[in-house]
Amino acid sequence: MSLDTGLRERILRSVEDGFADQVAYTQDLIRFPSLRGEEQAIQDFVFRAFRERGFAMDRFAMDGAALAAHPGGAPVTAEHSEAPIVVGIHRPRQEGGRSLILQAHVDVVPTGPADMWSAHPFDPVIRGDWLHGRGGADMKAGHAANLFCLDALRRIGLQPAATVTVESVVEEESTGNGALMTHLRGYRADAVLIPEPEYEKLVRANTGVLWFEVEVRGLPVHVREMGTGANAIDAAYRVVGALRTLEAAWNDRKAGRPHFETEEHPINLNIGRIEGGDWASSVPAWCRLGCRIAIYPGVSAREAAAEIEAAVAGFARSDPFLANNPPRVTFNGFFAEGYVLDEGSEAERVLADAHRGATGQPLESFMTAGYLDTRVHALYDQVPALCYGPISRNIHGIDEAVSLSSLKRITGAMALFVAEWCGVEPLA
Repeated sequence: MSLDTGLRERILRSVEDGFADQVAYTQDLIRFPSLRGEEQAIQDFVFRAFRERGFAMDRFAMDGAALAAHPGGAPVTAEHSEAPIVVGIHRPRQEGGRSLILQAHVDVVPTGPADMWSAHPFDPVIRGDWLHGRGGADMKAGHAANLFCLDALRRIGLQPAATVTVESVVEEESTGNGALMTHLRGYRADAVLIPEPEYEKLVRANTGVLWFEVEVRGLPVHVREMGTGANAIDAAYRVVGALRTLEAAWNDRKAGRPHFETEEHPINLNIGRIEGGDWASSVPAWCRLGCRIAIYPGVSAREAAAEIEAAVAGFARSDPFLANNPPRVTFNGFFAEGYVLDEGSEAERVLADAHRGATGQPLESFMTAGYLDTRVHALYDQVPALCYGPISRNIHGIDEAVSLSSLKRITGAMALFVAEWCGVEPLA
């Protein structure tokens, strides 16, 4: 049953009343340089913010053995974050509505050269409608919205009439193990909402993602005799060519895949890092490639990994040098499968009503060719996993920014969604 007009207007007005504080809180989050492995301080800050709101608190570490045993778990390497997962739980006086998980991540990707930014990457600067800063859009704005949509209800004397679990995770940008760890901890709900920066649209489908490293060994000699050696960096370039051939083959398989077949290039391979050699005047003995590639929903991570290994090995056999010095492929991050959100769920209907109530526009859906933590809840909890959030620009790039007017709209939509999905009751 939809919210009555009076309550809807009161909720949206309350979002407006609290928005200045919401922006300030988002800026506080951005000031934490919460790169991978450096999220402890921001998680302490989040823990205090959750506790101040009266949530029942849980803070726990990753369980490497449990992650390794789960088909959706990624390798726990030396680079893996050791920061805790923080969970706050709102419990109603009497469970009368449908339960909900609100989830967000605090980890951010590296900034790139600071001198390419118009301000310091972790200085949350507002210019017009845009709040700038690394991680502001992806996804500290959404992280704050999870709290402030609940604050909007509290400000008018209401609270959800169902259990709401607010989760703050890490490792979203590299393995997805943080969200998976909440699943392994036992947290479940009737629906999940994750406010990633998705242009005020609902994600209908997303790709799985694999991270892998290819190591090539060469034969080092002095450059004056380089014809007698083998350049590992040059050989790595040839391996990249083989991986591009595999990427093209996977893109050719889009036919007949709903949400993907009309996309020009749904499967993207990124050579994200390359390092090698020890000396400019020595033929390099080694080179390592850090790679990321997408996979279609329904394709298992193990199946895709085996195909990558076979492609590299098959190319190596055809290469005069690599045939006797085969590259080594190691999977060292995301090992995640994609998903398609089923249409027609009650949760989607409620979100569509909430979105129209906050924006005046119908809710659109689309495919995004990247990793999302909603895969955990869609694949393993098998509940409606809604990814929906504000308009942004330059995420993972220079001068990342989130639209403040859009953030206000989606916070309003989230508050309306919580009120209808969970129901409301007077504050305890």
